[in-house]
Amino acid sequence: MGTRIHLSPARASSIPARSHWKPPHKQGPSTVSLLIPSNSVTTKHNNDHGLKIHTRNNYIATSSKTIYRDNWLERIVISYLSKTVQETAGMKNNTPGYKAIVAVSAAMFRKLSPTEQRAFVLKVLENAVPGFAIFMIKEMRLMPQSKFTREFLAIFTTVAFRWLVGPSEVRELELEGKKERNVVHITKCRFLEEANCVGMCTNLCKMPTQEFIKKTFGIPVNMVPNFDDMSCEIIFGQDPPAEEDDPAFKEPCYKLCNSKQRHNASCIS
Repeated sequence: MGTRIHLSPARASSIPARSHWKPPHKQGPSTVSLLIPSNSVTTKHNNDHGLKIHTRNNYIATSSKTIYRDNWLERIVISYLSKTVQETAGMKNNTPGYKAIVAVSAAMFRKLSPTEQRAFVLKVLENAVPGFAIFMIKEMRLMPQSKFTREFLAIFTTVAFRWLVGPSEVRELELEGKKERNVVHITKCRFLEEANCVGMCTNLCKMPTQEFIKKTFGIPVNMVPNFDDMSCEIIFGQDPPAEEDDPAFKEPCYKLCNSKQRHNASCIS
């Protein structure tokens, strides 16, 4: 469907908001909680031959949709982010778990302009980051951009945000003539799969995340989604293309787009 977005060559290694929105400051859960591995579970599916169980990661890939079994610590973090998203949006949603994050995001996607959508997510990120993390970020911000910081962010992303984006791995890429493990390859993005909307991916994830990381860490990052298989590559140290030249904004949305509205490219409907 649509034009395929070509990902940067990589090789696997072993190893936004309106001014009147002012939610109360909160202390978030410890990042250590994200480092605890989840358990997988075998789930009955109508098409069992498409079932693929991953015991090391917290997901089950089927021929239709990935089924996650988050551990209790990850459920706490998901609940915390869901509460932050709802408070920032100024709306309440009783949908449990990860679906509430996507449901409120979808509501804001329909309500706000693309610029307002990105500002909303930036506000969510600012409200969600706990105090100790802000201190760490400020310390890292004083460091010049380097191979170490780019590789550290890649490793940290794969370990700490599995619950948010799905299973991922660090990959190697040549940057300025030298090889670095600065690429995060997300096998199948959890947010994109749940939202099933290209516009939500670009405006509520890709663009604000790129801006937040650049502003916070001083490191450019290019997020390259593949809308054919819902994978994504996060390339630390690479400047993203201008929006008018970005292939992600030239893609039509999915035929079964959950948000049921048009984006920058015409929806297939």
